[in-house]
Amino acid sequence: MGGAFDLVIQASRAVCDGAEAARSIGITGGRIVAVAPLGGLAPARRVIQLGPDAVLLPGLVDSHVHICEPGHPEWEGFAAATRAAAAGGITTLVDMPLDSVPTTVSTGALQAKRAAAKGRCHVDVGFWAGVVPGNLGELASLHAAGVLGFKCFLADSGSDDFPPVSVAQMERALSVLRGLGSPLLVHAESAEAAAATPTTWQRGPGAWRTSPWRR
Repeated sequence: MGGAFDLVIQASRAVCDGAEAARSIGITGGRIVAVAPLGGLAPARRVIQLGPDAVLLPGLVDSHVHICEPGHPEWEGFAAATRAAAAGGITTLVDMPLDSVPTTVSTGALQAKRAAAKGRCHVDVGFWAGVVPGNLGELASLHAAGVLGFKCFLADSGSDDFPPVSVAQMERALSVLRGLGSPLLVHAESAEAAAATPTTWQRGPGAWRTSPWRR
């Protein structure tokens, strides 16, 4: 039987505009095209009726994901990361700029990321780029190429290919990014304080072991 939509989801509990309400969701061509009060949409080819214990939520965005492809797909590549996201209701991942080879600190590296992702993604994917010593001239072109923002470390990142910046280098990057309207995520831990932190210390009869913060 035909209908106005490919699919209508009937939900007595749906989160819309930050509040829970009874809603009907109309979907055509894989996209939400209508949201109406429960029962307020025309018939559809397929109808899913959610029970009262189910809550229909918008797709979630995970803005901090390390997809290690290219370079280390055995750690986690685009196919595995995006399948896992889809299974958990996450519809967008934003990939961090380290842990792949090359790290995403130039437009060439961003192109390599996108090439690795092509045809392998089951959800939407965006990219953070990195601020490292020596790539100040790349920031504007990376922004123009579509990265969603930038990330830097003031202490050891744990990756030799993603070295930390000094406070002065961070400030120069901020002066560029301010003009672009682009955010900068900063791991602002002090390298000096981290170097002075003991890795093993004693309390009472046993040892409490700590490891230097890495990422």
